[in-house]
Amino acid sequence: MRILFTGGSGKAGKHVIPYLLEQGHRVLNIDLKPLQHPGVDNLTADITDSGQMFNAMTSYAGFDELEAGTGVPIFDAVVHFAAVPRILLQADNETFRVNTVGTYNVLEAAVKLGIRKIIIASSETTYGICFADGRVNPKVLPLEEDYDVDPMDSYGLSKVLNEKTARSFQLRSGFDIYALRIGNVIEPHEYQELFPGYFKNPEVRRRNAFCYIDARDLGQIVDLCLQKDGLGYQVFNAGNDDNGAIIPTKQLVEEFFPGVPLSREMGEHEALFSNKKIKEVLGFKEEHPWRKYVDAG
Repeated sequence: MRILFTGGSGKAGKHVIPYLLEQGHRVLNIDLKPLQHPGVDNLTADITDSGQMFNAMTSYAGFDELEAGTGVPIFDAVVHFAAVPRILLQADNETFRVNTVGTYNVLEAAVKLGIRKIIIASSETTYGICFADGRVNPKVLPLEEDYDVDPMDSYGLSKVLNEKTARSFQLRSGFDIYALRIGNVIEPHEYQELFPGYFKNPEVRRRNAFCYIDARDLGQIVDLCLQKDGLGYQVFNAGNDDNGAIIPTKQLVEEFFPGVPLSREMGEHEALFSNKKIKEVLGFKEEHPWRKYVDAG
């Protein structure tokens, strides 16, 4: 597939794009800085500028595409990851503006140009625990896609609005638009750097509900979304199978989320940030569990 990918130079994108290239896709990365990786086409553009998004989506990916003499090829899909990635990087109103206006511009351009497969990056922060003021408990566990998401911060709120915007564009177009609530992204080198500390002090992972997604497994999830047609508007949690903790799931709930009810029986180490839907609907099978890289002791 010929894919336009926004934000491919970021923490997640720089691993997802190589995965997509390995699957045989062609990727044009739209970002404020290029991704230096063999085989990636790059174009500098600002998602908050609607004209630049329309222009980028009607652009050649590289000089080789001039040779056919048949005009600019049409993109098969858009993957939208570009965003201010969390709170406390820019002013709250700027985080909200960039993330919501940028997503609107990307969706509008893609839909009006007839690109029928769109994947957007939402976030685990929509569940309202991560950036809450104070210690907030979820209403129910595990966290699944039908949860009444209720964040109180500018970043999580921007992602909730982006999901609503995506649903609106899907209703008017009938295209496939999938929103991925991406868990805490872990790069390959971070297992040895971070997880031993997480195991010694699990409290530091409470705000993430102990979730993680290996950046390479996220690449698989994006590719599965590209392959799966006909689902209309969908929201998927994007996380690995188990919690990022050595404590069993039942004990995690009792110790860190006391009194929170469980909606169903859970496996011994099954993630509280549930990936049940991507496994059942998309056929996701994790390839990079943390146990592959860290000794649980």
